[in-house]
Amino acid sequence: MISSSEGQDAPMQREIAAFSNELHEHGIHAALKYLNHRTPHQYTGVFRFDGDILRNEVLFDRYHPDLLKGDDAPMAATYCSLVGQQQEPLEITDASVDARVKGRIETPVISYCGVLVRDQAGKPFGTLCHYDMQRCEERTTDLPLLQAAASLLYQSLRAAGSQA
Repeated sequence: MISSSEGQDAPMQREIAAFSNELHEHGIHAALKYLNHRTPHQYTGVFRFDGDILRNEVLFDRYHPDLLKGDDAPMAATYCSLVGQQQEPLEITDASVDARVKGRIETPVISYCGVLVRDQAGKPFGTLCHYDMQRCEERTTDLPLLQAAASLLYQSLRAAGSQA
């Protein structure tokens, strides 16, 4: 007999396996596309902490799927900075009304869902996140898959010769 927690873990394990397969078979951008198609957010990206700058390593844009990389941003103008500081996942459905972030970050991003990416030594490298300039509905399955995907993506970035 399967316990209820095992039954709930099976779909996530299938998602992680499908993501891993996409990453290994088709590369980082295709893997971000896979993650993005599970969420209402327009963008899914991997960002690297670099002092006062947040560097975009790879980006998937739902409306411009041929775009491979986005712009860098001042660290202080990003929700990724909060993920780095707190070293905890962060999900924001609507930043204009979320008391945790309202007035703290000056950005056009309204919805955000991000996790910390750690390097091989366990130190903060950057973030893996979904974000949008419009309000997006919360999806409880986004964070666990992002967390599982973060270390796989870091390993792939490192193997691809990123500055990781």
